[in-house]
Parts: sequence; C-alpha cells; structure tokens
Amino acid sequence: MAVVAPRILLVRHGQTEWSRTGRHTGRTDIPLTEEGRRTALLLGERLARAPWNGLPEVEVRTSPLLRASGTAALAGFGRAKEWDALLEWDYGQYEGLTPAQLQELRPGFHIWRDGVPGGETLATVADRADDVIAWARSTPRDVLVFAHGHFLRVLGARWLGFDPAFAAALRLDPASLSVLGWAYGAPAIERWNDTAHLETAHAG
Repeated sequence: MAVVAPRILLVRHGQTEWSRTGRHTGRTDIPLTEEGRRTALLLGERLARAPWNGLPEVEVRTSPLLRASGTAALAGFGRAKEWDALLEWDYGQYEGLTPAQLQELRPGFHIWRDGVPGGETLATVADRADDVIAWARSTPRDVLVFAHGHFLRVLGARWLGFDPAFAAALRLDPASLSVLGWAYGAPAIERWNDTAHLETAHAG
C-alpha cells in the first residue's frame, strides 16, 4: 500500500476590524468582526462536506490569538491545540499602521525587503515556519493550522524551499483555505487562497 506524504491545510483567520482597514496586526489580540464570524462558519460548512467530510483524522493547531482560535472554533475545530509558533509576524513599531501610513513614514517601503524596527526579522518568522513544516512532515497524517496572513505566506514559501521573501507573491485572503502538498515526490502547492465557500455564499 502506497504511503501518502502528509500535507498541511492552512486557514487564514476571518476578518477583523484591523484587517478590514488594512492595519498591520501582529500580536494585538483583537476578535473577529461579525463578517469574520460569518465567513468562519461558511468555511466550517465547506469542510464538513465531501471531500473533506469534517477532517476527523487531522491533527489541528491554531495560533493562540483570538482571531485565529475563534476562526478554528467557529469552523468546527474547537479541538485545535494552541501553538505559539503559529503567531503572526511581530511588527514592532509598525504595529497597527496601514501600508499608506508606512509609505508616508518610509517612501518606497516594502516589508518583505525592509523589515520592521523593534519586531521580528523575516528570518525569525521563517524559522518558526520551518518548525511548523518539520512538525507536519513528522506526522503520519495531514495537519490543519489556523493562523495569520503574513505568517502563512512565509510558510507557503518555505514549504517550497524558497527564500521567505517569495511570500510577497503569495496573496492570502481572510477565511481562505490552502493546501501544501506534493507533486512527483516534491513539495508543491495543491490549493492556494481558495475562497469558493465565500463566493458561493455571495452568489446565493
């Protein structure tokens, strides 16, 4: 019987007031908006149906921050274990600022190149992502993680073996579903930024 290599299923948390307005939200612990709660429930409804069927066998972990753990609970994964490795990038002095404010402060600023004063380096974020990957690849089954936009983008880049700055090319929306898997024995992206469960709801 063929051995199937484990995959990482990724969920970015639902909308918060800060994500809605574009503010960099690192360690500030703010809850989901009503829209964020609604989309987390829609995600849960999707994962309860085929082909996911509730993912009864997966091991589930979540960032301890409310926006991630709340998304996990609303989606039906209250059994998720909290793990600090899944925390969002610590933005230091840039916490709470919007991209427009950062451009006024530092014209031409690009977070993936320039970093954040008083916060984590991109290399440190990548180290945490590598820890998550090592854990996932050591398990005999798929894993599901609930976390944050920038961190999960770095996780995607590192899964592929790329420099963490490649994450700049990996857009990720709130309440999206992604799958890091394999193709011909090599790490691959099976699904990325999938929001079909939200688009179907809007169409209805």
